[in-house]
Amino acid sequence: MLLPFFQWMQELGFSAFFLNSVWPTPIVQCIHLLAVAVFAGAVLVVDLRLLGRGLTWASIPELARTAQPWLVWSFVVLVLTGIPQMSSTAIKQYYSPFFWWKMEALFVGVVVTFVIRRIIASKEEGHFGPVWPKVVGITSIALWTSVTIGARLIGLLS
Repeated sequence: MLLPFFQWMQELGFSAFFLNSVWPTPIVQCIHLLAVAVFAGAVLVVDLRLLGRGLTWASIPELARTAQPWLVWSFVVLVLTGIPQMSSTAIKQYYSPFFWWKMEALFVGVVVTFVIRRIIASKEEGHFGPVWPKVVGITSIALWTSVTIGARLIGLLS
């Protein structure tokens, strides 16, 4: 069902440009990795605080509000730099089980981070009890780690 879409992406001139040119791919990959670092930092600073660690001098809502722009804008950069990387090897991605693992973890991670964690982090500590913030923090860390591992395995094993 999705194979024709992936074939279409692979055949775009845009995809061929990234696949056949020397400099665009490493430049986009460097920007992508910088965005990964910023995104991971924005995720971890709040998740660690939900776990009762890290910047304990700051309230959870204050920390989440401060990290939110970094989280959102780095995610936008990740999507914008991920599209050319993915489209230039679209058929390889389509047949990679690690790509689908990454996409599933990414979808769940976005829902957890931008919906569930946002609700939990918007309230003062203790509002949801001692367990739920920790569950959400660990879940978020596990999901984003899974996305990163899946992405790395695409390059290594696909």
